[in-house]
Amino acid sequence: MSRLGKKPIKILEGVNVEVGNGDVKVTGKLGSLTLSILEDIDVRVDKDKNDIVVSTEKHYKQARANWGTMRSLLNQSVLGVAQGFAKTLELVGVGYRASIEGRVLVLNIGFTHQVRFNIPEGITIIVEKTLIKISGINKHLVGQVASSIKKLKKPDPYQGKGIRYQGEVIIKKAGKKAVGAGAK
Repeated sequence: MSRLGKKPIKILEGVNVEVGNGDVKVTGKLGSLTLSILEDIDVRVDKDKNDIVVSTEKHYKQARANWGTMRSLLNQSVLGVAQGFAKTLELVGVGYRASIEGRVLVLNIGFTHQVRFNIPEGITIIVEKTLIKISGINKHLVGQVASSIKKLKKPDPYQGKGIRYQGEVIIKKAGKKAVGAGAK
């Protein structure tokens, strides 16, 4: 049995949830999201307790997995339309800069050319000096965009230059000189 799936989801103030036609539509002050209900899962809204209850009658492995997954996706949707999600990236390196031109993020990250990244719909990016703040209502999309930007210039293990998550610790490797100096 899914321990996570058993917990009801509290509907936050200002959030409206509608279930119908195999979909769940979650609407809040930041926007709306629509989720397809996974196979063998029942979703109902308890208006008295202001909760969403996810359940299943099946007891095979995939049904139990879908139960916990559906509950997590619904919880993320409720939080997303009420508060939103955000990730922050840092640019580390001499001359590394970022700017926004319309719906395009322009990065100067040590290449001979500028790297242009198209910002998808539903995502807001704010650039402050060497910080790139990514926000939106869909947690998966925010994480995917942050990961895609980070992949453009991964942190170098020797000097630490590159794009990293804010607060991420990069363990630096010793260079050839440091290793070769004590070898005599």
